[in-house]
Amino acid sequence: MFILAIGIGLQNIPEGVAVAFPLRAEGYSKRFSLGITVLTGLVEPLGGILGVSLVVLFSKILPLALSFSAGCIIYLISAEIIPESHRQGFGKAATTGLILGFIIMLLLDNIF
Repeated sequence: MFILAIGIGLQNIPEGVAVAFPLRAEGYSKRFSLGITVLTGLVEPLGGILGVSLVVLFSKILPLALSFSAGCIIYLISAEIIPESHRQGFGKAATTGLILGFIIMLLLDNIF
């Protein structure tokens, strides 16, 4: 359960970036962008409570649902965040971060 919590926490980073960066690109202040990002993140605990209660009903499709969720995040990273980071001149750092994140998740999955 601990590994799942770490994975979900790490997944929140690109989700927050996907909200904050476009706001900053449109000229909103750092404070406003952070506030909106935090507000969008506050919905997740409610979704988590709903998800936990629905797991009992839909336990047979849970692996498929988690795979779909992972695919959505991979798409978000590859279609939005990586191209934007390359346009801003942070291509090497973004690629390094992607590789490190992949290695961390592999380690978490196989060590624990």
